[in-house]
Amino acid sequence: MVSRNLLTNRTHVLNGSLTAAFSYGIASMAMVFINKAVIMQYAHSMTLLAVQQVTTALLIHLGRVMGYTKAKDLNAETAKRLFPVSLFYNANVGFALASLKGVNIPMYIAIKRLTPLAVLVAGFFTGKGRPTTQVTLSVLLIAAGVLIAALGDFSFDLFGYSLAFISVFFQTMYLVLVEKSGAEDGLSSIEIMFYNSFLSLPFLLFLIIATGEFPNSLSLLFAKSSSISFLAILILSLVMGIILNYTMFLCTIVNSALTTTIVGVLKGVGSTTLGFVLLGGVEVHALNVTGLVINTAGGVWYSLAKYQQKKNKLPKIMSDIDSHRK
Repeated sequence: MVSRNLLTNRTHVLNGSLTAAFSYGIASMAMVFINKAVIMQYAHSMTLLAVQQVTTALLIHLGRVMGYTKAKDLNAETAKRLFPVSLFYNANVGFALASLKGVNIPMYIAIKRLTPLAVLVAGFFTGKGRPTTQVTLSVLLIAAGVLIAALGDFSFDLFGYSLAFISVFFQTMYLVLVEKSGAEDGLSSIEIMFYNSFLSLPFLLFLIIATGEFPNSLSLLFAKSSSISFLAILILSLVMGIILNYTMFLCTIVNSALTTTIVGVLKGVGSTTLGFVLLGGVEVHALNVTGLVINTAGGVWYSLAKYQQKKNKLPKIMSDIDSHRK
């Protein structure tokens, strides 16, 4: 009876983990194209991010007031602990949006595939141990693919590439912190979203003023809102921003920061393919295609290596449970 209950609980946990990972993958892939479409018409990325965060905070607050969500009230002590999460999150999204102005989608995705390497390095320095040989080799293959693809990228934009690399660093930091915050503070993904949106506003307002986006960005946003097509893309961007944040935080809490990056690698396979035919900006070249193929192969190899590593740990866990029961 105990074994059956353990198996049932394990199945529920596994299904929940897979659902969270799959949902994040779909939302993440869609968001890349939606953001690129918006940025092509509206270049003020900081203002766009601020609008997304305000919308998120208001909707969660409204849902809490109306009883649709059980998110708790803001707590000063929790907000203080989550401030670094919000800081790194906004830095990542801000640099990523800015990089999309000069980097085509396939190359953007190739660069973002370096996030697992950064997560592994961060894990090594925080005491998670040294990665396996397969994981190390696959990550090196990913990096080599980025280098080769960059050499064949005729639309190479050094500034855009630099921003994308910086966003990889910030994405790594906030994923590690989200995993830690969810485990230690017992916060749900919606609560982390609420804190993140609320804490983001002062930081974003400062950036909007410091970068000179204000007040032209607001007047341009209102002017462009008269266009039905732009308004539809903007609303879709706001909705998908909320869905992406929710599924990302949920995947990181339910699984781990590393799992979230693996999902990001796998969804990049489809995004890279679609990126050659959607929204333009890609000049096909032998080096470019070869590099992206190598980068994608490294990403798939990395994911399989991590899956096998996790699978090998399950027999040991079940053996420990059986020993404890005896």
